[in-house]
Amino acid sequence: MASEEEVQGGSNININIHNQAQPPAPMILAAIEELNESTGSNKSSISKQIEVTYGDLPPAHTTLLTHHLNKMKSTGQLQFLKNNYLKPDPNAPPRRGRGRPPKPKTPLPPGALPPPSRPRGRPPKSRDPSSPPPPPKPKSTTAALSGKKRGRPPKATTPGVSAPVPPPAAAGAAPRGRGRPPKVKSPVAAPVGA
Repeated sequence: MASEEEVQGGSNININIHNQAQPPAPMILAAIEELNESTGSNKSSISKQIEVTYGDLPPAHTTLLTHHLNKMKSTGQLQFLKNNYLKPDPNAPPRRGRGRPPKPKTPLPPGALPPPSRPRGRPPKSRDPSSPPPPPKPKSTTAALSGKKRGRPPKATTPGVSAPVPPPAAAGAAPRGRGRPPKVKSPVAAPVGA
């Protein structure tokens, strides 16, 4: 079996070093306490302290240490100041998250019903039921001013002139399709030596 050692300076927690896949928080906190630096301890000094205290460590120790230091920093277990890690001051106010804080909710008096939730979107304009309905809006003022209809004008047809007649298709040929016709390939000359 692997050897077990106890964390120094903290609570007596048994940690199996060889089967361990990650340096836990108590080990890191114990190393910071043992170093006892006023400005905090940097990553390399924490790593050396853990190595001195616990001896043989896994090869990925530095990567795991970096991961757990970042994790502890994000959860508030450690403070990060000028590239040094510190234990947070117990008297300091809790860290506030990003963004605008939510509005404080006032508690309802007992027996009162909560107001109905508002639907999403802009509320409709309020109408007085006794007033007459609003007059319909005019269709378009620009057509009335210029005298022209909107959009592309229809194709003008002159009396006596008919649409151009397409040339007759060759007998037995398929009707001509839409789009650009494919490029005609010239016949390839037969090789001379064959």
